[in-house]
Amino acid sequence: MNSTQPTHDVLVLGGGIGGLATAIALADVGRTVHLVEQAAEFGEIGAGLQLGPNAIRSLDRLGVWDEVKKTAVFPSAGIIMDAMTGEELTRLDLGPAFIEHYGYPYVVAHRADLHSILVEACRRRPEITLETNRRVVEVTESADAAAVTFADGDQYVSKTVIGGDGIRSRTRLQFDDSEPKFTGQTAYRGTVPTELVDLDSDDVILWMGPNFHMIQYPVRAGELYNQVAVIESKWHAQGREDWGTRAELDEVTRDACDEVKASLAMLTSEQKWPIYDRDPMYSWSTEHTVLIGDAAHAMRQYLGQGACQALEDALVLAQAVARHPEQSAAFAEYEERRVPRGTRCQEVSRPWGDLWHTEDPTLQLMRNKYFKMRAADDYSELDWLYNDHVGELSPARA
Repeated sequence: MNSTQPTHDVLVLGGGIGGLATAIALADVGRTVHLVEQAAEFGEIGAGLQLGPNAIRSLDRLGVWDEVKKTAVFPSAGIIMDAMTGEELTRLDLGPAFIEHYGYPYVVAHRADLHSILVEACRRRPEITLETNRRVVEVTESADAAAVTFADGDQYVSKTVIGGDGIRSRTRLQFDDSEPKFTGQTAYRGTVPTELVDLDSDDVILWMGPNFHMIQYPVRAGELYNQVAVIESKWHAQGREDWGTRAELDEVTRDACDEVKASLAMLTSEQKWPIYDRDPMYSWSTEHTVLIGDAAHAMRQYLGQGACQALEDALVLAQAVARHPEQSAAFAEYEERRVPRGTRCQEVSRPWGDLWHTEDPTLQLMRNKYFKMRAADDYSELDWLYNDHVGELSPARA
């Protein structure tokens, strides 16, 4: 470390959804935040984003929900379909009963829209400064502060460094030097203009099949239709160089129903997206450094909770910082509240995805029978996920 003299009050590494939300939340409780992003400009890769009531609750408390709802889509239902037979297996009513139960809706949005709203919210705050073209290469720590070294050799120092730098986090290396784990799954994502889709629905539709699934829903106030197909790549397991290609996607889905095949024909698949996750880690902080979002708890997508949990991290961390003058106590509270919840989401998402993709006919039969038995307004199994785990920011927004 070249110097232990702090250059910033709070230093947030990573300009994704979690990092931006954390900057806003910390500014709300009186901290001055400098956020660095490695890219040349702020932007977000990807298209669709599912936001459960827990995420909307967090966005509301960050003061950006009114803006988000302008382009979000409010689905009437979440529907699970058998991708081979075209049969509806179950649906979840996302209408007034759902909103009354949780206090907030379930919405779908374009990831770039939410990201842009958070960037602009940060730019409006005098307590927050944003900087791009800052690629972190190392985070080190002494008794006095943490130092962040960048690719150009510059170094920033702070007593409070927030690692929101994603699944390949450099900050995380202080805790764990393992690499993210490839799940063996590959995604194909894309949007098409809604008028090209022969569907008059705002529902979120999930198609389950052996070794694959596809999910569909409108975004950007209904202008675009988002589609994502995910396959288990047996070709990768066999060591084939052509794994994850369109040819493998077509092979895995060759016996799917006509509706699925028609949707896949519209899906751009020139670029594959290998899916990674990480094993749970049970400590997320040191004296001067703390992790949020995928840096702390990267998870598979089957609960739709990656961004949602990062938003919760932001609020809970800010609450803890506001409550405790001693940073060690603040980080301890944050870990106590967030590690079990983030870990549970990581651990539940894996077998849930396995159930979606199972090849076992007996498991398929049992799964489908269970889905057909449940009522559309039975939310009991989702309460742990969508109930309030955040609480109010204190002090409250002025």
